Amino acid sequence: MLPTEPVRPLKDVWLRPRRVFRELATRPVGILDYVLAAAQGIVNFLALFRTQGAGAHSSVAEILGESFLFGPIGGVVGLFLFAAIYGRLGNRAGGTSTRSQVVHVLAYGGVPVVASLGIWVLTALLAGEATFVETPRADVEGFVVLLLDAQFIAYVLLLLWSIVLQVMGFSEIQGIATRKAFWVWVLGQFV
Repeated sequence: MLPTEPVRPLKDVWLRPRRVFRELATRPVGILDYVLAAAQGIVNFLALFRTQGAGAHSSVAEILGESFLFGPIGGVVGLFLFAAIYGRLGNRAGGTSTRSQVVHVLAYGGVPVVASLGIWVLTALLAGEATFVETPRADVEGFVVLLLDAQFIAYVLLLLWSIVLQVMGFSEIQGIATRKAFWVWVLGQFV
């Protein structure tokens, strides 16, 4: 019998999330959970600035500064708020989990969103304020429009993959079917 290779959560969560969440199930909340939550908060602030069209009235430096200042706080607070919500919803759906297990699912399930942080920053540095408007102005170069479209598509795909990972994580830690875990996730978003 071949020995099993050690679990590398940040790498393995992309394609073997159930294995990662089983491994993390016995661990307490750690510094990496907080770092991942903080980075997710930064990305959420950047996405919020884009949907609000902040590039029309704020500089890239202001937008990045506010995102890196307030995003980590919002990310960590949001992590624990959603952990409480999803813990209760999962338990009501017949599952069993601890708070730290739910925190791990939310933090490590968000690794793809965290990966998009680099794409956001690079796009902001290359495209400037156009990164943070819903629709680029007519005078924006074709390359910049292509870059913005590619960045948005990458962000959406990474966000969707994070959702898949979180649903699979809830299914694993709660001991419920994936379909039920999906509805727990959806209901938690509405709450």
